[in-house]
Amino acid sequence: MADSEDVCVLIPTLNEAETIGEVIDGFTSRGYENVLVIDGNSSDETTDVARDHGARVMYQSGSGKGQAVREAIEHIDAEYVLMLDGDGTYRPEDAEAMLDPLVNGEYEHIIGDRFADMEDGAMSRFNEFGNGLFNWVFRTIHGKNFEDILSGYRAFTRESVEKFYLDSDGFGVETELAVECVKHGVPTTVVPIRYEARPDDSDTNLHPIRDGGVILLTLYQLAKTSNPLFYFGSVGVLSGVFGVAIAGYVAYEWFGPANTSHEVLAVVAAFAILFGVQLLMFGVLSDLIVTLHREQMRRLE
Repeated sequence: MADSEDVCVLIPTLNEAETIGEVIDGFTSRGYENVLVIDGNSSDETTDVARDHGARVMYQSGSGKGQAVREAIEHIDAEYVLMLDGDGTYRPEDAEAMLDPLVNGEYEHIIGDRFADMEDGAMSRFNEFGNGLFNWVFRTIHGKNFEDILSGYRAFTRESVEKFYLDSDGFGVETELAVECVKHGVPTTVVPIRYEARPDDSDTNLHPIRDGGVILLTLYQLAKTSNPLFYFGSVGVLSGVFGVAIAGYVAYEWFGPANTSHEVLAVVAAFAILFGVQLLMFGVLSDLIVTLHREQMRRLE
């Protein structure tokens, strides 16, 4: 079991006045006195409630959950960080299960799997579908199954996260954390947790369509340095297929009854095919470079 003095409970907040007090009390009652609330300039009484319940409060200089996490980590000295949302959906009772693999030295990053024990109504069917899609895309691109890459309940060593390059300002930070774990070979595991429905008087800050698009874009962009063969190859394949399709149409028109030539389309088809082949070759070369880089880093470590 982790020494509570070695753990900082990090809670990014934005207008969580209805739930933040109970969340903080849940951890302090279990001996976790080092609670850091980093607030995104809430318009309600979130920060006042957090202070009243014994948390250390700081205001983030920018906006968005990702920016809050990056900034907060710079102000944490504890060996272990337990991060969660302040909306009351994650239970303090799961803290020990999240932290034990870190303390035992088996892993350096822990993801809480919400789907292992989800309360009815805690997540809409649309959001469940979106989470399933994102996890499938992550497995396809990065070759790892972390079950629930968008989970907001995380435990990690401060030393491991200092290696990461986190750039996302919004909800894409969970995706970045998962990708960086794969990229840097950080020992990562998944722990089943209980995920509860938000209280009726607590409003979500998540915008499914907008934030979902950002997460998908983040997944694809991060493939550039973690799986360049997929990043460049996917565009190369699309370009090649488009070129072959146009070339097929040109050939049909030329050799068919109409005997019509399409010089411009033929040039477009040739360009698309060549562009696709070049991207595939570039993806293969980039993948080799990344593989060699990882091997060198392992040897240095």
